[in-house]
Amino acid sequence: MKTKIFCDSADFATIKKMNNNPMVSGFTTNPSLMRLSGAKNYKNYSLKLLKVCKRKPISLEVFGDTFEQMLRQAMIINSWGKNVYVKIPVVNSKGLFSGKVIKTLSHKDIKLNITAVYTVRQVKKILKCINKNSKIIISIFSGRMSDVGKDPLPIIKESVRLTKRMKNVEILWASTREAYNYLQARNCGCSIITMPSTIIEKISKFGKSYQELTLDTVKKFLEDSKKSNYKI
Repeated sequence: MKTKIFCDSADFATIKKMNNNPMVSGFTTNPSLMRLSGAKNYKNYSLKLLKVCKRKPISLEVFGDTFEQMLRQAMIINSWGKNVYVKIPVVNSKGLFSGKVIKTLSHKDIKLNITAVYTVRQVKKILKCINKNSKIIISIFSGRMSDVGKDPLPIIKESVRLTKRMKNVEILWASTREAYNYLQARNCGCSIITMPSTIIEKISKFGKSYQELTLDTVKKFLEDSKKSNYKI
């Protein structure tokens, strides 16, 4: 199974560049990335991104905290393009499961990306809510698990197993920290992995020998020391 690569960014220049990269099959954004990219007006900035990303799937997230706000925003975001997946956090800031939102939108055949997922229990709850025909991405934050000393692989593998026969559901490896995560995601059977453009560029170097890596590293040390004009 081939694991699709999505670019995790809201930067306009990055999305424009990566949209032409054959390695990249889609994009993921979130309110934090939008803010980092300098977006002042959420709708206008999203529509700007959609002008360059017209065909590849792109996830745009709601930012309301009540379920009523999420539903209203989701309907609006969904209207912006046929390639849009509406991102819904699995819980709100009070820890309440977004099941009502997921079920309502899914049964309207709105494409969803359920985000900030960390447990198999959350995955099971999501699967109970969805329409079996609607397109669903479940984003599991593997990198953030690793950041706090937890192994994401058992959760990823079990989530893939649970959804193996569900053609409408894709498991996405999120919060990627290094290029090797791509191989881990592929070996686990993830449908998608999303990552910053800097890591996508590193994947293009896959296949280098240890000898090549050694020479590249030493040459870089030498280059930097000469530029710095170090003397002892």
